[in-house]
Amino acid sequence: MDKVIDIEERIPTLRERRRRRSNRKFAALLTVFISLLFILLYSQSTYSEIRDIKVTGAELFDGESYKQASTLSVGESMWSFNSDEIEKEIESLEWVESATVEKKWLTSVEIEIEEFVEMGYLDQGNSYQVVLSNGVVLNQPISVVEGPIFSNFEDEAKREALIEELVKTDPEVQNLISQVILDTEQERADYITIYMNDGNEIKAILSTLAEKINYYPSVTAQLEDRKGIIDMEVGIYFRSYNDVFGLAEAGEELENAEEQ
Repeated sequence: MDKVIDIEERIPTLRERRRRRSNRKFAALLTVFISLLFILLYSQSTYSEIRDIKVTGAELFDGESYKQASTLSVGESMWSFNSDEIEKEIESLEWVESATVEKKWLTSVEIEIEEFVEMGYLDQGNSYQVVLSNGVVLNQPISVVEGPIFSNFEDEAKREALIEELVKTDPEVQNLISQVILDTEQERADYITIYMNDGNEIKAILSTLAEKINYYPSVTAQLEDRKGIIDMEVGIYFRSYNDVFGLAEAGEELENAEEQ
């Protein structure tokens, strides 16, 4: 026979369950209230102010310039700005490829900058200007040149074409380039002369520069330390400086360099 449980016996248990449930609800509401109160008090206090702005990755310009571009300042509330908007503000600078803005801890902001790469220096006659990998020329004179010089590339389209080819050039070859000169007298094509740091001279066409100059290490390996002019306009042909400047020495065709 089933046992019959009197309702009077269950009332204390039901009351205890209701009490526990009410306590849990009260504790949850109290926690939410205290959290909101803490956030409100924190956001209105000096503890929510920016105390430090750190900039990393800056090379073309100093960190202070990027702080100004971000529009952020020490003493401003950590809750008064949107990181995405600040990133877009910094990325509007033509020499910045990307920017990341992060809030660190409770009072610090870190700005990480990735600038476009320096490709060389535009020859301005009496001065030089940095040329970046996006073709932009920085409007500031340079006192120390630490890369290839680009002469007669004032035309933006020609300069961008050169940068596009150099980006496709192997780094080991790119590091050997001392100067690139655009021949302004040729009308049929963009002929260029390239002076290399190891003493050789290259004749090439701008549109096929990367395609041909990437064979440079294979070419020089066949020259056995001889120096001269390497013609890469059509095939690959070498003439020593002895031959060019009057000392008899036959030219040497190096078409097989493209196969090595």
